[in-house]
Amino acid sequence: MTNYGAIPTSSHGSPVMDPDSISRAKQRIKDGLAMSRPWRQMFDLHSMNLPHGVSDALSRIKKNLSYFQTNYAIVVLVVIFLSLIKHPTSLIVLTVLVFVWIFLYFFRDEPIKVFRYQIDDHTVLVCLSVITILLLFLTDVTLNLVGALVTGAVLVLIHAVVRKTEDLFLDEEAATAETIQG
Repeated sequence: MTNYGAIPTSSHGSPVMDPDSISRAKQRIKDGLAMSRPWRQMFDLHSMNLPHGVSDALSRIKKNLSYFQTNYAIVVLVVIFLSLIKHPTSLIVLTVLVFVWIFLYFFRDEPIKVFRYQIDDHTVLVCLSVITILLLFLTDVTLNLVGALVTGAVLVLIHAVVRKTEDLFLDEEAATAETIQG
């Protein structure tokens, strides 16, 4: 006999969330945060000094921008967030965009594939930056956004010029050597 419309019950309840999926999510968050360089390394006072010339400054900017690109993206997003505190519509748009950033840039563990082409991190960073800026301009916060972008760029450039680069790539080589040996 069947009971149409009856809600089936079971003697043992099924968990709403699988414990394996929770542990996978935790590991993915740890792996995604590992993409950014340690903040202590970024702000190490012993690694700060003025460059010897323009060529040294340009070399530092190039190396630091590629080495700390995830940290710099976080810094600029925080500056943009702080500039939009008094604009709730823009904050809602930025919140949605931050979730897009998290899933497409910060916590992604493998390359994005579109029509059999792999998209590298730099392309994703540039595309997300352009989309974020364009969508925020549509919310009528042009002056705040321009001020935040200039402030973020100045902060990033000051750090990139002042941070020495001699110790940056030694860490990557040591990590690679440990991975090969282990």
